[in-house]
Amino acid sequence: MSIEQLARKTIRELTPYQSARRLGGNGDIWLNANESPFVNEYNIKCERLNRYSTCQPTELIEAYADYASVRTEQVLTSRGADEGIELLIRAFCEPNQDSIIYCPPTYGMYAISAETFDVKTKTVPLTGEWQLDLDGIQANLDNTKLVFVCSPNNPTGNLINRKDIEALLDMTANKALVVVDEAYIDFCPEATTANLLDSYPNLVILRTLSKAFALAGLRCGFTLANPDVIELLLKVIAPYPVPVPVADIAVQALSPAGKAKTKFQVLDISANRAYLQAGLGMLEGVTVYDGYGNYLLVKFLDADALFNALWNHGIILRRSPIENCIRISVGNRDECEKTLAFIREQLGKN
Repeated sequence: MSIEQLARKTIRELTPYQSARRLGGNGDIWLNANESPFVNEYNIKCERLNRYSTCQPTELIEAYADYASVRTEQVLTSRGADEGIELLIRAFCEPNQDSIIYCPPTYGMYAISAETFDVKTKTVPLTGEWQLDLDGIQANLDNTKLVFVCSPNNPTGNLINRKDIEALLDMTANKALVVVDEAYIDFCPEATTANLLDSYPNLVILRTLSKAFALAGLRCGFTLANPDVIELLLKVIAPYPVPVPVADIAVQALSPAGKAKTKFQVLDISANRAYLQAGLGMLEGVTVYDGYGNYLLVKFLDADALFNALWNHGIILRRSPIENCIRISVGNRDECEKTLAFIREQLGKN
């Protein structure tokens, strides 16, 4: 029996998530992974590296609970929000029996994580306005344990209507958990659903320090939920999920000075997003969709040709599954200016 034959059939047939780093590329401008352009400095301590970390570091949990305006018993930290997705699937879905629902176009890891654990996936596409199809979701709730909703949605950038999320929570009460992925909520904090946690025991929220806090390389995420949900997730999480340096840096980022710096950087990124949106919107044949995160979804007449020209010029963007669309992360002003200038030049040739 070969090594491949030893593997589970599901894994042999699985197509892995095509992250920005897996797709590669060579260039000077990287606007393909929704990363922050800012590089912040932190103090790293080494005296505790000979000891295992605490599963849920108290100082970190308290710091994020304060930031998110929730109670400490409603917070779990993990290796990025991606681990939070896997923990929820492992804790709540029976393999080869239960299902999740996700609503494309959206983040691809919901489906891949479910498939990895032999949990079925049901797709209920967003409407033409990229909002929830509540009737379609209701028709697919049999044997569904988790419904994933991304807001702001990746890659479209729009917010999901709050009333629809509340209607979905009512619809799934005592049937399924609604998992609202708020990876980009720090760019529009007024749109958070965290203030609904006490009203809806079936609400779960995913958060991360990867985007607004400029800590994508730290891999530090959070799950906000009813304490009963948190206790179940603690049964399946790894013994030491948060390395000591990760906790130390995250606590610094969540300090008053760290939060003030992040707020300033969010304002800077939002200004650059507005600059890109205005500049691209002036180009003939270009549609720029409203974005509430640190990226924009842009439709071109021939996205493939433009994407390849940008790629070959060292400007690395992200192709979208939406026809003729490219997702552009918002970088610093110099990166945005160079990207806009090159796109303007290329479109002017046609």
